[in-house]
Amino acid sequence: MKIAFIGLGNMGGGMAANLVKAEHAVNAFDLSDDALTAAKENGCETFTDAAEACAGVDAVVTMLPNGAIVKSVYEGSVIGKAPAGAVLLDCSTIDVATAKDVIAKAEGAGYDMVDAPVSGGIAAANGGTLTFMVGGTDKAFARAEEVLKAMGKAVIHAGDAGAGQTAKICNNMLLAITMIGTAEAMTMAKKLGLDPQKFYEISSQSSGYNWSLNAYTPLPGVGVESPADKEYQGGFATALMLKDLRLAMEAAGSVHATTVLGSTAAELYEKFAEDNGGLDFSAIIKTL
Repeated sequence: MKIAFIGLGNMGGGMAANLVKAEHAVNAFDLSDDALTAAKENGCETFTDAAEACAGVDAVVTMLPNGAIVKSVYEGSVIGKAPAGAVLLDCSTIDVATAKDVIAKAEGAGYDMVDAPVSGGIAAANGGTLTFMVGGTDKAFARAEEVLKAMGKAVIHAGDAGAGQTAKICNNMLLAITMIGTAEAMTMAKKLGLDPQKFYEISSQSSGYNWSLNAYTPLPGVGVESPADKEYQGGFATALMLKDLRLAMEAAGSVHATTVLGSTAAELYEKFAEDNGGLDFSAIIKTL
């Protein structure tokens, strides 16, 4: 399959490389010369024009920073530029309304399209072990699944257009909440004189079990190896968590959903990100 990949940042670069490993031909585009150089080294054919990258392909995958850019790229460089039979996959994390709008425009032009945001971070993008949450018609999902399986360990059809984005922002709101709760509990246990490792051994095998504790322990030298053991470098940046929380709060407001803990998490990450946006989101334990 010939695939155009637009957006070769921290996530997109590894994803495009995995498509090549799966023996797909990849036309790669990014505004960064360094990203294009890396893509070429990984076996992609590189382009300096997004529309040219979309010519003659079977699928287009995008991994872009925000909804405004996604809308601009699809309206200016993908819809009407990619062949009519191509399937379109936006893997960016954006607001639900924009995702639905772009998919509606693509479908109106005769394309099958899905929103397919990811979970797993940079390591999973490089390793091909991402989880994709996919919104779109049954037909579009069936066509997109072949492409997504080359980049991930799980591809889940969440529902109609926009359902992938909904799943992503709700999941990450929950992740932010559990990370803060885990950090509070670990810090409190330590201050009360309990060995943090002992707390981990107990809570990780009892009712306190959760992903933030068991798979991403926020305290250095405790539990599993995580960004905490690397001075909170790498992993999932605080700035990206804040982006997702802002999207979640915007979506919650649009449907009048009550998100007391989600709102609190968003406020805490807003403050923490002012000086720590580049640190892993688990570094919020530093504030305790």
